[in-house]
Amino acid sequence: MENKSESQLWEEVEAFFVKTFDTEKHPQIDTILFLIGVQELGSGQQKYTKDDKLNILHIAVCRLLEPFGYYKFRDYDDDGYPHFDEVAPLPELKPNEQQILMKKAIIQYFIDEELF
Repeated sequence: MENKSESQLWEEVEAFFVKTFDTEKHPQIDTILFLIGVQELGSGQQKYTKDDKLNILHIAVCRLLEPFGYYKFRDYDDDGYPHFDEVAPLPELKPNEQQILMKKAIIQYFIDEELF
């Protein structure tokens, strides 16, 4: 992949979600996390309870932060939900720093999954 800036890669991530899922032009991080969680769960489009949605967001966060050394995949439960163990505690981050970390993790996910 040619050398692209993080902001260019993020624009490609946003464009992917707009094109693939018909999201708004600049989808919220939570929207992206939810869709990545659904992808990781492999459950497809369906109705989810509030608890399901929180679990799906948690799956996405664990999967995205796994390459950064914060979580490690453990196994799947009987319902097919992946489970992760915390390897290292997340540092205390301000909200804008959390957003930067998640954007980096999403970009890395797109690289790892060859979605670019």
